[in-house]
Amino acid sequence: MMDIKFVRENVELMKKVAKNKNSKVDIDKLLVIDDKRRSLISEVEKLKSELNKRSKTKPGPEEIAALKELGGKIKEMDAKLATVEKEYRDLMLLVPNVYADDTPVGPDDSANREISRWGEPTKFDFKPKDHIILGKDLDILDLDAGAKTSGYRGYYLKNEAVLLHFALLWHAINKMKKKGFELMVTPTLLREFALVGSGHFPEGKDEIYQIGNPGRLADGSTKETTYLAGTSEPALLAYFADKTLNEEDLPIKVCGFSECYRSEIGSYGKDMKGIYRIHEFMKVEQVILCKNNLRESLEWLERLREIAEEILRDLKLPYRVVQLSTGDMGTGKYKMYDLETHMPSMASRHFYGETHSDSNLTDWQARRLNIKYKNKDGKTEFVYTLNNTVIASPRILIAILENYQQKDGSVKIPKVLQKYCGVKVIKKK
Repeated sequence: MMDIKFVRENVELMKKVAKNKNSKVDIDKLLVIDDKRRSLISEVEKLKSELNKRSKTKPGPEEIAALKELGGKIKEMDAKLATVEKEYRDLMLLVPNVYADDTPVGPDDSANREISRWGEPTKFDFKPKDHIILGKDLDILDLDAGAKTSGYRGYYLKNEAVLLHFALLWHAINKMKKKGFELMVTPTLLREFALVGSGHFPEGKDEIYQIGNPGRLADGSTKETTYLAGTSEPALLAYFADKTLNEEDLPIKVCGFSECYRSEIGSYGKDMKGIYRIHEFMKVEQVILCKNNLRESLEWLERLREIAEEILRDLKLPYRVVQLSTGDMGTGKYKMYDLETHMPSMASRHFYGETHSDSNLTDWQARRLNIKYKNKDGKTEFVYTLNNTVIASPRILIAILENYQQKDGSVKIPKVLQKYCGVKVIKKK
């Protein structure tokens, strides 16, 4: 969420940002609603002040009637204010964050800018197979049974793929511990405030699964809407909601592990085959809460990216770093990178597939979740928040299986993972 004062002082900038981020928010309408809200707040405060002042004297019958009438008017005005406040908040939740000056401007991922590469794409002296054929031949991936059991994009990991899957996650978790991150296993059932706070709601609501039978509240009165997490980021952030931290406690570095669920409702027809775009997976996520300082937050953005790059270099997987454009980066992002890993079968994506996303959201999420800190001068400010993928599996298995395949149809296991797997090569059964 943006500061309404900033929006008012930078109207043309915010209209430009909204346009370049493909946001549907109407800035002019927001300002009209805010004017109405301010006017109602002022009017209600005056009426309440008058009621309070007149109530201190001993009223006669006529004054009692007048006070009742005044109380009724206040009640009516409060109801109007509540309606306007809701409309105002709904619009404020759609207002995008500003973006960094070096962000490529464009409508979608076609405007993204590659900024670096590591490693050379794997060359083969034989015709390579894709991960689907490798998975079937080696009896480590069953998509047919997955679809039968779970529906479209369902899958089973089997045998060595299971070992590889958990080896990746365990390697990532151990690395994050060494990097000084606090480890958490986060809830996958989330209340709405967590998803609104992270910015996944309202615009990304179609991507989130809603629980059909969430049960009742503690008092047994009403049902509460509950959702499945698409990443541990909302839960990690919600852990600090409504807290005021101390500056000396910053930065806070947390790492979350969770199951993740995404409907992928807007992606049908894209990357349909295999396990690139699926409805459930596991992920290790890193989140930073730092001081309200743009320079410091940008330094953390680079450090988080370095950790993700280190993971891919551990695996000896070629990758490239892409800076996302305004139309592809999301509403709340100030600056964002994707790490795309070499996947030999992904011709439609120039042989690279996104495996990590690294984002700086400045105070956009902190305002929504009311996460603050007291600085050394005793002033209260909103923290800045950042997040990045450490590893997500099984998507990363595509890159491992396809890059490490051998002429005889076997697949070598990356050296760094062999100690977790207990085997060095996946062979036909």
